Amino acid sequence: VQLVESGGGLGHPGGSLRLSCAASGSIFRAISMAWYRQFLGKERELVAVRENTGITRYVDSVKGRFTISGDNAKNTVDLQMDSLKPEDTAIYYCNIRVYDFDWNVDDYWGQGTWVTVSS
Repeated sequence: VQLVESGGGLGHPGGSLRLSCAASGSIFRAISMAWYRQFLGKERELVAVRENTGITRYVDSVKGRFTISGDNAKNTVDLQMDSLKPEDTAIYYCNIRVYDFDWNVDDYWGQGTWVTVSS
């Protein structure tokens, strides 16, 4: 399974950016797609997740500012980031969680994309 991310780059405080991710390869059954981020020197944290049921969850720091959406049939997920803050600066990673053909749960990751918020 491969994940290709796009978007990101430089954003301004109060502005917007959009991240997109597409998963391809041998996917038996997807469970969820999500966006994580990693601040310098910190562990990776969950930003937002969209389960294949359509249920979404967000970390408190982005609630009301970020919106996750996706297409189950295409195994794609987007993250619309509005009202950006400098503290959103991080490397953002796309994740897909799947069942493999033995019904084991596997996680796959994108290569990461930088989001820098600065005036």
